[in-house]
Amino acid sequence: MLKGDKAGLRARHEDDIPVLRTELYDDVVNSSRAGGGPWRPITPGSKDPRLVVDDTKEGSVPFSVVEPAGGTLIGTATLWGIDHHNRSAHIGLGLLPSSRGKGYGTDVVAVLCHYGFVVRGLHRLQIETLSDNTAMLRSAERNGFVREGVLRSSAWVMGEFLDGVVLGLLAQDWKQDSRG
Repeated sequence: MLKGDKAGLRARHEDDIPVLRTELYDDVVNSSRAGGGPWRPITPGSKDPRLVVDDTKEGSVPFSVVEPAGGTLIGTATLWGIDHHNRSAHIGLGLLPSSRGKGYGTDVVAVLCHYGFVVRGLHRLQIETLSDNTAMLRSAERNGFVREGVLRSSAWVMGEFLDGVVLGLLAQDWKQDSRG
């Protein structure tokens, strides 16, 4: 497990899937804001491609986010779009509603940076989020990410267009702390 000050990242367990599905992906508004397409229901008992881990898939590393002390599930995090040639990847995370507003997001981003830069040897990490996602913007910027651009009206979310924000962090600009 990778440990931060408040959160740990571990492999996805089978019993995490029903919780993540119910609390994150069955929530139409949350799922519509987090995904790149419209929400759609997934038949109970089917393999949900957003949650099932395929260990043979090289371009994505999904984690379950837990409290380090007790192992309580608090969300999901992913390093995705891993590009080995350019040594870059994207960061994504989703916290359960009961775990939001407690500083976990900033810690999860820090742990993902450690994983990307130290463990994977990447050069660049990127975050894309909606312009009104103040929690993610704050978490990214507290970890040294720089706003690189705004994609005007780039996301159709629940009946309206929203701006997207692209943030980037380079390995040489990252302020490493004691993670691991």
